[in-house]
Amino acid sequence: MQIGIVGLGRMGGNIAVRLTRHGHDVVLFDRDPAAVTKTHDRAEKGRAQSTSSVEDLVSKISADRKIVWVMLPAGDITEACVQQLKGLLGKDDIVIDGGNSYYKDDVRRSHVLAEKGIHYVDVGTSGGVWGLERGYCMMYGGTKDSTDHIDPILKALAPGKGDVVRTTGRDKPGLDPRAEEGYLHCGPAGSGHFVKMVHNGIEYGMMQAFAEGFDVMKSKNSNVLPEDQRFDLNMADIAEVWRRGSVVSSWLLDLTADALAKNESLSEFSGEVADSGEGRWTIEAAIEESVPVPVMTASLFTRFRSRSGNNYAEKVLSAMRFGFGGHVEKK
Repeated sequence: MQIGIVGLGRMGGNIAVRLTRHGHDVVLFDRDPAAVTKTHDRAEKGRAQSTSSVEDLVSKISADRKIVWVMLPAGDITEACVQQLKGLLGKDDIVIDGGNSYYKDDVRRSHVLAEKGIHYVDVGTSGGVWGLERGYCMMYGGTKDSTDHIDPILKALAPGKGDVVRTTGRDKPGLDPRAEEGYLHCGPAGSGHFVKMVHNGIEYGMMQAFAEGFDVMKSKNSNVLPEDQRFDLNMADIAEVWRRGSVVSSWLLDLTADALAKNESLSEFSGEVADSGEGRWTIEAAIEESVPVPVMTASLFTRFRSRSGNNYAEKVLSAMRFGFGGHVEKK
């Protein structure tokens, strides 16, 4: 299939390249011409076209149903691009927002685009800078017609079944087989980003638990403790042994182990931990639903506190964020 991609940052560029590796053609635009050139050069030969504007990108999509994937920061930038595409696309064309937009914006945009018969699909995309090789876990919302049409694109981006042990009971009726491939149609527009939003809220809590645990262990050699209760523990070795058969083994732990093996003090990280919005939105949704989420709330507030003084726990958080998403914290 042919697809236009607007926004060629860390994830957008890798998405474009992965699609060309799976036999799809991409039309590329980014406001930074160097990003367009870089992505074009990394793509499979003959499968990428460079453009100089959104208008140019749309004009070079030759498919009967034009598909444009928007991979831009949530907020005004994405909003402006979607509104621009509304004026350039026509009936049955498809706009995909693969960023981290607020799900209520997705619902509104889907109604606005539907006025012209344009379909809107929101794709919550997880995989960070590793997605090019590992594939992306995707949760998406939109009409059945539009999501069925772009299924070959999503299947190419997804990780596939791989060597993950199959969950017992997945054969029963009513379960979507695409979930085992790493992508899932969650429902109408907005539902994909809603599920991804909660995913990121859970991620906040998991990261915070790891960070606090390593901080407790790192501090066990403190001179405020009785001398016979002080332990000089090796963080890198502990992270490594937990990766081997422990019930807390996970990709987040893998990233932590990698960072600690390189530098146990994590001195290259400031520990000033940013939040990208999804944690806040998850808590807002929980308030609307009267659902208690104390762990996620506490983890978000800890990120706020980290910006006015931080400790080893926040450096562990920074290391994990850099590991999965290439997020660089302020020094």
